[in-house]
Amino acid sequence: MSIVAELVADLSAETDVVDRMVSGLDENGWNTPTPADGWAIREQVAHLSWTDAQAFAAATDPAEFESTLKVAWQNPTGFVDVAAREEAQKPVSQVLDEWRQRRRALADALVAVPAGQKLPWFGPPMSAASMATARLMEVWAHGLDIADALGVVNQPTSRLKSIAHLGVRTRDFAYQVNDQTPPAEDFRVELQAPDGSTWTWGPEDATQRITGPALDFCQLITQRRRPGDLDIVATGDDARHWVTIAQCFAGPPGGGR
Repeated sequence: MSIVAELVADLSAETDVVDRMVSGLDENGWNTPTPADGWAIREQVAHLSWTDAQAFAAATDPAEFESTLKVAWQNPTGFVDVAAREEAQKPVSQVLDEWRQRRRALADALVAVPAGQKLPWFGPPMSAASMATARLMEVWAHGLDIADALGVVNQPTSRLKSIAHLGVRTRDFAYQVNDQTPPAEDFRVELQAPDGSTWTWGPEDATQRITGPALDFCQLITQRRRPGDLDIVATGDDARHWVTIAQCFAGPPGGGR
């Protein structure tokens, strides 16, 4: 199995987790507020569905996606909310059915992307593997919002490794969107995986270090929890500052939760 196919399989598994949380909800359940300001569960799912549709277009019809991109940049800080609320106006059954159709179509499209081809996106162009990882991150993060709203605790899985990897790779991005200069030194990141093993990135002798559970690190980089509420240890001035601005998602600096 190729790396893209493996990532797409993980993405599908994560979407199934979210699907199970929402598929049995009635209308009132879909209107349950989530930690995302102004977003109920229906906006969360609508956002995932809309973004899957955009990713599908990026993978199969770049010209169509570029048209969407031009419209989006007319409202660069608000188009995501606008799209989510427009999609959420549809009947709940339609929102759920369309999300299922769109995510399956995206999965097939990503596996079919030729090796080396870059897909246009709202940020820099990315490979099919990067797109699958980004979608996995977002499904997990918005799934956490939904779980919080419902009082559900989902057990962490090995799928967190790809999300954590994205967080490590986007370290400099967090500085850039905050108009700051990234540090020259690489960080050492050591995370305790759900199965008790250790996942590591960066040089062993780095003076700037991040350690803690993988779950907490993924909550940090998706800004689903405040740094002070997480079991994350940052050693070194640069590392301690980074945990205050870390974000692995595209767009302007997040406001946290």
